Order: sequence, then structure tokens, then C-alpha cells
Amino acid sequence: MEHQADVIIIGGGINGSSVAYNLLHDGFTGKVVVFEKDKAYEYASTPRCAGGFRQLYTTEVNIRISRYSLNVYKHFAEEMALNGEKPDIGFKQRGYLFLATEKMIPSFEKNMAVQHRNGVPSRLLDSDELRDLIPELNVSDLAGGLYCPESGYLDAYSVMQGYIKYARHLGAEYIYEEVSALIIDEHDRMKGVRLKNGDTCAAPVIVNCGGAWGADLSAQAGILFPIVPSPRQIFQFTCEKKLTRHLPLTMDPTGVYFRHEGEQLIAGYSEPIRSAYDFSWRREDFIEHVWPVLAGRIVNFERLKIVRGWAGIYDYNTEDHNAIIGKCPGVEGYYVAFGFSGHGMQQAPGVGKGLSELIRTGKYETIDLSPLRPERFAEHQLVVEDAIY
Repeated sequence: MEHQADVIIIGGGINGSSVAYNLLHDGFTGKVVVFEKDKAYEYASTPRCAGGFRQLYTTEVNIRISRYSLNVYKHFAEEMALNGEKPDIGFKQRGYLFLATEKMIPSFEKNMAVQHRNGVPSRLLDSDELRDLIPELNVSDLAGGLYCPESGYLDAYSVMQGYIKYARHLGAEYIYEEVSALIIDEHDRMKGVRLKNGDTCAAPVIVNCGGAWGADLSAQAGILFPIVPSPRQIFQFTCEKKLTRHLPLTMDPTGVYFRHEGEQLIAGYSEPIRSAYDFSWRREDFIEHVWPVLAGRIVNFERLKIVRGWAGIYDYNTEDHNAIIGKCPGVEGYYVAFGFSGHGMQQAPGVGKGLSELIRTGKYETIDLSPLRPERFAEHQLVVEDAIY
């Protein structure tokens, strides 16, 4: 083996870097090496995400992760400052809002009860309260909305860079090379990784945070997960007449969402799942699927101009649409954190803390992530989350 480490992390995006940071910050003294194939992070999922942060989940494990992550993001600048320089993650706590038709209200009431049990200050807004929040909103077909004022949106790229810088400061080594294979010995123990350039690196612990690419890498070693790469487009635009106030991240009943991005706006929609690594964006998809909903919901959006668009890749869990986190059964020393299905950025602080504890101590202490364990599929213990888009 050309290189040696105590822990190898595959994928240097927000989750991989959170794991590296938390391991070292929590007292791990071994050598941590992070392999990331995209040095510029040009096609990484983190900087291509919509940046939404919410607590309006319907399962306790997701809510608890978000509660933990909220506290981290609120204090991120102070806690991650280096040499007096604070990372600005642009966390705008302007709220997260699910608009609801009459048919949706009973399920929202049920979901709100779960959220309240776990400390989330969500509440149901009536039509008048919706108009107070967004004066230009068309509420003619709405019965209300589920709203959490603590949530909002942030700059995921800046969070990732904050984790990278601090992890390096604590001793993590980042190597910008692609991992091409996992190396497993005859006793089903992790031995290391092989790189695309032919080099190898030995380590007894491998943490796969490579998203859909990581699931493909795992499959090459015969370790299968129900994950496919699914593209999601985001469109940035301006409107001729500005809104009265900045928006919460707002989810329409159709699956179209929108929020402010500085003084401009971004929007996307719940695209059909298709297995592909496709980074193209199509103006016609905005015109066909997004614009009619926007224009019908807010009159200001009838006249708008597309500024640009992009696409990122969901590591989409086809079984229950939730993250797969923890120690992989059958292979000693193999841990995974992928399959987030679009909410990896939101959960990164909690995921990093949880895996740090699991690797160092053998158990979860701060948040019990065991419901998201890899073996839940074989055990028929799926975590069914209603609020996945």
C-alpha cells in the first residue's frame, strides 16, 4: 500500500467533511484521509443543492437530526472560526412553509403533533396568516399551511468549506483523487481503497460518503444499496415587480418550491425519478412545470426573467427515501452515509456527530441514528417519511 491511514472517508462534500471534522474535534487521534475526486467541487451535490433547511419532517429520527443540526448552523460562524476568520454561511431563518389544500390539513395536523413532541415550533397558519407572511400569495385554493419560523435556507458551499478548513486544521488530509475500488480481505474486513491513478491506501475503517457515486462504488464490491442517481434542476430568476418582503422557503402543494436567493429567486420542482448522471438544465422544463405554478401562486411571478439554471444529483433511496447511515453488516470496518434523497445538507452536522461517536465508541450518544441503519431493508424496518420531495 502506497499510503496508510486509520480512517478513510470517501467523498469530501458536506457529509464527508462533517465526519472528518467531528471525528477529530471529538478526540480521535488517528490519521484521517479524505478522498474527493472533484477538486473544484464543480459537479459535487453540495454546492448544487437548493440550500433549504427544515424541521418539518414526519419521523422522529429526521426531526432529531434537524434539531441538532439547527443548533450547529445557528452557531456555525463562531464555532468554526479560524484565526479570527468566521465562515459566513448566510443562514436566513425566514421560515419553511408547506402550503396545504383542504385534503392535506389532517395529515399536517398529525405531522405537527410529532414535531411538537420533538421540540419543533411548527404551527398551522390559516389563509389570513398566510397573506400576512406573503402578502402577494394567492390563497384561493388553500386551506392553510404548515410553518416553522426557525427554519429557512443557507449557503451549503460555505458550510462545506467551513468543515473542510477546520478538518484540515485539526489534521485531516484531503487527497483529490478518485477512489476506484474498495479493498476487502478474505475475512470480509476492510483493508483500504484503490485509486483511479493506480495508488492504494490502507485503512481498517472506510466511511463511504460518496452519494450516488459512493453507492456505485459499493456495488462494485458486491455490497448493494437501493440508491440511484437522480438529477434535480434549479432555476434562478428575477421578477419585474419585487415582493413586499423576503420569502420563507415555500413548498406548493404541486411540489414546486421557491425562495429568495439574495434579491433574486430560485425555484425547482419534484421531478420524476430517473437514474442518470445528468447535469444539464432545460429552460423548457421551467416553462412547462414551474412557471405556471409560480404565476398562479404569486401574481408578481407572471412577469419574470430566467437568469440561469443548474442541476445536481440526488442520491435517491428507492425504498424509503431516507438516508442510509451506519456500520455495514457483513464487512468489518465499513461505514456508510448516503441515500439522503435530497436532504443531506440539512442533516450533515448530525450525521457527522453520529458517525464520529459510532466509529470512536461503538455506539450513538448524542442522536440515535440506528433507525437509519443499512440492515433495515433486510429487516423490513423501513423509515417511511411522508415529507420527502
